[in-house]
Amino acid sequence: QDAFVAFHVNKVLVSKYLKPLQIGELAPDQPSIEPTKNEMLVKDFRELRATVERMGLLEPNQLFFFLLLAHILLLDTAAWLILFYFGTSLLPFVFSLLVLTISQVQASWLQHDLGHLSVFRKTKWNHLLHKFVMCHLIGASAKWWTLLHSQHHAKPNCFHKDPDIDMHPFLFTLGKKFSVELGIKKKKYMPYNHQHKYFFITLPPLLFPTYFHCHTFYIAYTKKYWLDLAWMLTFYIRFFYTYGSLLETKTLNCLISLHRMLESSWFVWVSQMNHIPMDIDYDKNLDWMSTQLQATCNVEQSLFNDWFTGHLNFQIEHHLFPSMPRHNYWKVAPLVKSLCAKHGLEYQCKPLLTAFADIVRSLKDSGELWLDAYLHK
Repeated sequence: QDAFVAFHVNKVLVSKYLKPLQIGELAPDQPSIEPTKNEMLVKDFRELRATVERMGLLEPNQLFFFLLLAHILLLDTAAWLILFYFGTSLLPFVFSLLVLTISQVQASWLQHDLGHLSVFRKTKWNHLLHKFVMCHLIGASAKWWTLLHSQHHAKPNCFHKDPDIDMHPFLFTLGKKFSVELGIKKKKYMPYNHQHKYFFITLPPLLFPTYFHCHTFYIAYTKKYWLDLAWMLTFYIRFFYTYGSLLETKTLNCLISLHRMLESSWFVWVSQMNHIPMDIDYDKNLDWMSTQLQATCNVEQSLFNDWFTGHLNFQIEHHLFPSMPRHNYWKVAPLVKSLCAKHGLEYQCKPLLTAFADIVRSLKDSGELWLDAYLHK
């Protein structure tokens, strides 16, 4: 299946585990593709994937990723040096906070690359550096991220299958269909008709400091990710030792809280601009390309947009080829557009600010649909 091919880089290794699972071959008169899937689109996408492999677009440029890591480490060091040389008054504190936040967000984009095995040719090197960046530089579990993010990629925007939309219905109501269903059932966990307003003070600033912070430790502990937990502790030891030598306890807690809130806001706006405004539904068991196109959209390319979003402005290409190094997304984009045009699939690409505004717009529309259904006699 296309999902299996997309996720597994080392086909020789995984084939060893597949052999014992084989129970037989399909009869010659049996279709190899389910009726819910577009057979011609599946064929054309697999040809596109073969073309991508021949063009070498799955091969990483390790200098590119080395420079990314170097600029993250430089910013991380600079954040501490600002306080060390210029003191801990308000202005140096603010500058240090901003530099630290930039470093952390850029580390989040790099760990995303490593988690998708797109930085090194060898899987083990991706896993090793993933633990360094995610656990030591950020303070979260690499295995926790892989567990959740793989589910998201397999079934994006599919209710009960994509953990990224688990905020429905307890915090927000998402998608037209589910909002109407919730209203008809007279369910009201939150004042959804105001969700486009309270979104600003809930999910963006609080996702990292509250839910993610607790959930990563909870999963790492319950699933016995002991190595990840050990790596994660090194982040907190390093952070509190280095900054604790310069700041009082109250100011230190303020620094880590504010930087987590800023980091969270940056991450949420970027990650949700590609998915929340798109179709959200139950799993329809569509083919790989249709599934990804319905749930993702792109943001226009620019040097700033590429850096600011960690190249997640190419969300369509990333979802179709999750193990592709991000520096090659722009090369495959014209081929993806062409295939979309051939099969009548919508390829959405919008300006960055429009993408942000669409998050709020889609939440407002969903809230109004819920209210109409809720009040309907």
